[in-house]
Amino acid sequence: MHTLRNFSVAKLAKVFSRLSSRPKSTGGRPSAPLGSRILTNPDDIFKHNMWDHVQWTEEDKENAQQKAKENSCVQIPLEDQGTFDTEACQYWDKFYEMHQDKFFKDRKWLFSEFPELLPSGAKSQATNGCLGDQQDLYPQPAGSSTDTETRHQQHNGSTHHHRKTDASNHQTESCQEAALEKHEAASQSVPFPGQHSSFRILEVGCGVGNSVFPIVNSIKETDTFLYCCDFSACAVQLVKDHPDYDDSVCHAFVHDICEETASFPFPPQSLDVILAVFVLSSIHPERMQGIVNRLSTCLKHGGIFLFRDYGRYDFSQLRFKKGRCLSENFYTRGDGTCVYFFTKEEVHDLFSNAGLEEIQNLEDRRIQVNRGKKVAMHRVWMQSKYRKLCPPPSS
Repeated sequence: MHTLRNFSVAKLAKVFSRLSSRPKSTGGRPSAPLGSRILTNPDDIFKHNMWDHVQWTEEDKENAQQKAKENSCVQIPLEDQGTFDTEACQYWDKFYEMHQDKFFKDRKWLFSEFPELLPSGAKSQATNGCLGDQQDLYPQPAGSSTDTETRHQQHNGSTHHHRKTDASNHQTESCQEAALEKHEAASQSVPFPGQHSSFRILEVGCGVGNSVFPIVNSIKETDTFLYCCDFSACAVQLVKDHPDYDDSVCHAFVHDICEETASFPFPPQSLDVILAVFVLSSIHPERMQGIVNRLSTCLKHGGIFLFRDYGRYDFSQLRFKKGRCLSENFYTRGDGTCVYFFTKEEVHDLFSNAGLEEIQNLEDRRIQVNRGKKVAMHRVWMQSKYRKLCPPPSS
């Protein structure tokens, strides 16, 4: 029998007994978004690379908390921490210079979990990549092929989850139409990329384009424009050099979202969607709120902020060695890049404090499997959607 680093047969049996009693939707999918592959037999653990909707036992939680406590008990002295913030761009430039576009895989799960990226009438060119092989150090999240109904149901204790009503849909559409007319009229005097598009997306921290190109290949022949930025000039150049880069539907530019005075190549309140995937976790926690506040001003009223990032006690947090901790739940890797691990409550506060309304705030718990090494790992990711509220109607 194989020895698992994170699971014993007894633990898997507990997981099996809890999952097997969970209600399923009529279509055979679990009554939740974020994947539909449920481990129902512990003996099947190595048949697939990923298992969805894993519920932790109290023992799992206690072990994770203990490991995080142990690896954060020795923190890097404050006087030595500055370079990880001030020289973050250089660390990421070195990362992309070394790995080019070979490290991450394209996020083909994007449209399953974030259908808001596609305007009405657009079709995703991507296939579901939810169970592809993952990188251990900087893993790309898995997606699912859940249908619209199950995707918008509540999941594993998600907080403040709102189901749209017909009235709220109508209000949002009216708000978006009014905002579109207002800002298109205001922007005619100052040309900018994507000016004449009716649907605009911004991806912050785009890296080498693992979200960019699935989107670009899906929005062609639509009235949609994609902006993408990263503070690594090396990463942005790799995006521009990609054979699928098309400046008629996409504008890539260097931008540091931590820089308070840095301007965007589009006017305020002109975006329908902002996408941030594994971006905020690389930034010092004290900077995060200001960043979300500033980015939110770019959204139209009714626009949506899509977020995916690391969750508290993810395997990648627990594998850190002593001496890599900068502050509570914030670490630096060996290459100088940094990572923070979120809770649902922190995510909710981050976006609600910026004046955004929660649509979805999920904790995505999975078992990721290395079948070659016979290793199973607890993975935890956060996935959230927040909408910019429409202003109250004038009296």
